[in-house]
Amino acid sequence: MKKGLFLATINPIATPEYITAFARAAEERGFESLWVGEHALLFDEYESAYPYSADGKLIGLTGESGMLDPFMALGWAAAATREIKLATGICILPQRNPVYTAKEAATLDWLSGGRTILGLGIGWLEEEFRNVGVPFARRGARCAEYVEVLKRLWCDPVSNFEGEFHHLAGARFYPKPIQQPHPPILFGGESDAALRRVATLGDGWFGFNHTPESAAKCLGRLDAILEAEGRRLADLDISLSPYLQPSSGADLPRFEELGVDRFVILAMAPSVEAIPSTLDGVAKEYGVSG
Repeated sequence: MKKGLFLATINPIATPEYITAFARAAEERGFESLWVGEHALLFDEYESAYPYSADGKLIGLTGESGMLDPFMALGWAAAATREIKLATGICILPQRNPVYTAKEAATLDWLSGGRTILGLGIGWLEEEFRNVGVPFARRGARCAEYVEVLKRLWCDPVSNFEGEFHHLAGARFYPKPIQQPHPPILFGGESDAALRRVATLGDGWFGFNHTPESAAKCLGRLDAILEAEGRRLADLDISLSPYLQPSSGADLPRFEELGVDRFVILAMAPSVEAIPSTLDGVAKEYGVSG
């Protein structure tokens, strides 16, 4: 099983020195991938319910915790490394311009030598959508259409597309991503709609905040949806993070039995100086060796 790490891209921890040191230390210790989240805006007060906490509030993030742009942060990490994969977990596609998202992902893939993993989701924070000027309603349909726009731009010599939310006419998009036909697209989310998105549009699923028990339930539901689409779990890249759930290396065999291909660990080093010891401990616990 591959093991990845979340890279903290929050204020004030995520300095240039921190990202460089964390990315290099992760690669040196043998971790397979780095994962970053996305929120362009955060709020002191919001009514939207965060789906991964009991009280519906972001855990440990305040309005001043501002996150770096995911692609720029991963680009910085790419320049400091040579092999580790660079993943969004997740990029909120429907509140973005799809052409610029395609360009950012392709640029990252081009400059990193083909190391991009594109994790996508539809978002939950209605206040953020409102403040970037994008309707929150029908964001699932918008996301599905935008995925097609990404693929047309990445794969077609000349891109044309006529949709409800976006149009392309005789568009040229170069350079193409290094990975062919395009970087792998994983979808996050645990709802039935999210799992259908995985089954119909995705190369994989990124499960978040799971125990072995909750992961088993989600993967069982996903397997049934995939069967209706003529696909199997084995066809997908299954990535999973326990995030803030209790976790140890002893859980890995159970997750592997469930078909999980990649385990993504939250390893928060509070400073540059604490990175080596923090990652040494995580590597030892989860059996990672450089």
